Amino acid sequence: MGAEKNSPKTPTKKRSTTLQYLFNLEAKNNGNKNNITTSLSRFTTDESSFEVENEELLSMISYCTCVFTFNDPAESPSQQDLKKIKLIQLLSTIKSSPMPLDRRIMSPLVSMLSTNLFRPLPPPSNASHATAEFPDDEDMLTVPTPAWPHLQIVYDILLRLVLNSDPKTLRFYIDQPFLLNLLNLFQSEDPRERESVKNVFHRIYTKFQFYRSFMRKAMNDVFFHFVYETDRHCGVGDLLEIWGSIINGFSMPLKEEHKQFLLKVLIPLHKPRCVQAYHRQLAYCVSQFLQKEPLLGGIVVKEILRYWPITNCQKELLLLGELEDLLENIDQEQFRKLARPLCTVMAKCLSSCNLQVAERALFFWNNEYFAKMASQATEDVFPVVVERIEKNLKLHWCRSVRELTANVKSMLEEMDPFLYYKCLEELKQQESRAGHEDLNRKKRWERLELAAAKSASHS
Repeated sequence: MGAEKNSPKTPTKKRSTTLQYLFNLEAKNNGNKNNITTSLSRFTTDESSFEVENEELLSMISYCTCVFTFNDPAESPSQQDLKKIKLIQLLSTIKSSPMPLDRRIMSPLVSMLSTNLFRPLPPPSNASHATAEFPDDEDMLTVPTPAWPHLQIVYDILLRLVLNSDPKTLRFYIDQPFLLNLLNLFQSEDPRERESVKNVFHRIYTKFQFYRSFMRKAMNDVFFHFVYETDRHCGVGDLLEIWGSIINGFSMPLKEEHKQFLLKVLIPLHKPRCVQAYHRQLAYCVSQFLQKEPLLGGIVVKEILRYWPITNCQKELLLLGELEDLLENIDQEQFRKLARPLCTVMAKCLSSCNLQVAERALFFWNNEYFAKMASQATEDVFPVVVERIEKNLKLHWCRSVRELTANVKSMLEEMDPFLYYKCLEELKQQESRAGHEDLNRKKRWERLELAAAKSASHS
């Protein structure tokens, strides 16, 4: 009986609980819908208010996206001037902004910068001047950029953006394709533009640590393309200036990756015929490596000797000066291994018909450090140097070279008189054997001529 009285009450209780749950769920869902509607309304309001508050800034960015070539007669000078004014205002706004730029400003701003900067560059106006260093005087620019009045401000805006923004935020806008396009601008023939690109690119490398490996590889690809394919690039010196700062920050001991960069990238850059356009920056990079690890000096000197020019006197002068600086970082043991190939090249230079090359090679012996190391490796040095010195004294056309040669001869005789005398005797014997061979050759030709004459007379 008790069971029958209680049985109808159980489903009634469950039903009421379920209804209450459904009622609460519906109320909760209605509340969420209201919250979503409220959030969407607030977001829309925020967007509209943001656009109203920044309408002038967005309008300036939009107007500056228009690019002028400065070569089209249809372009309005007043519009060009107006764009320059807006660019200056935009730069001033970014400089004075106390807070980082909002992403809704950042995206169109970077798009505007890309539109203005990343453009097809004209082909070199003169192939022989493609790698030459232009003078700093703007009035003497050989190939000025017509749009530079605008581009200069655009580069300033980009530089200020890099300096003021958080790298983690900016990486969504300045990505790897952006960096490759920026790297391509080093081919501009206008040195003012290359200087601006260098400053921006270097700042990005300094601030964006997560891009450093990629940027180093991209610069190396430019060097490889220049050395082995085109032999033509305006910005090699500017890129090497960036590398000089990077090498200066390398930790000790040097990583294998960095040593390979020295041997496979920097040393082959001595090969192109236009090396004088960037040799100052290249020599600085190489010397930075040797200051950090002097044991690389012997390898570096040996590799540079491989690229020694045959007919380019200006390049010889540059390499002679670089060798003199590099030898300061080489110890006696390394010099002993390099003495014969190094002095063979030096001997050819001191007997060069070019006055500057011959004098520069002879002045090499005034370097106390070089003379000291040579005095300790006379057995390797004298056999290749004495012959050239003696020929210089007799045959060189320039009097000043003959006088300098006599001074070097006196120095070598003081180092090791016996060995110098021995080399002279061997040289006389060689000349004597050469004279006998010439005499025998002449006699053989005379016999052949007589035989030919007799044969002709009998016929």
